Amino acid sequence: MNSSLSPSTSPHTAEDGKGILITPSAMNQLARLCGEKGDHQFLRVGVRSGGCSGMSYTMDFVDSADVQEGDEVYEYQTLEGTSFKVVCDQKSLLYIYGMQLDFSNELIGGGFNFTNPNATQTCGCGSSFAV
Repeated sequence: MNSSLSPSTSPHTAEDGKGILITPSAMNQLARLCGEKGDHQFLRVGVRSGGCSGMSYTMDFVDSADVQEGDEVYEYQTLEGTSFKVVCDQKSLLYIYGMQLDFSNELIGGGFNFTNPNATQTCGCGSSFAV
């Protein structure tokens, strides 16, 4: 983690200190979206084959009953106390462990952005990568 970031701008990790790093802007957006989806919805983050560089990121809401054996479940909590859970399968976690998820409100290039330290190549749009 970058030590020059102030506490309000530093990325958050799950309560156990593991999982995906999530910036405060992404935390707020995800907490809002998870709240709209309901208590039994988790955010599933993963990767699949495809995209410009060979692998692409996936994000979708799933029911808590859809969590599979072997999935990793991480709980995140915003500074305001709102919590939500992120689930990731073991295979995807190999490719995205330590990834940072950010969110931007910009009209061009806005939305969720992935910064993956494991990627050796990233496409221009930032939604696919190679390792």
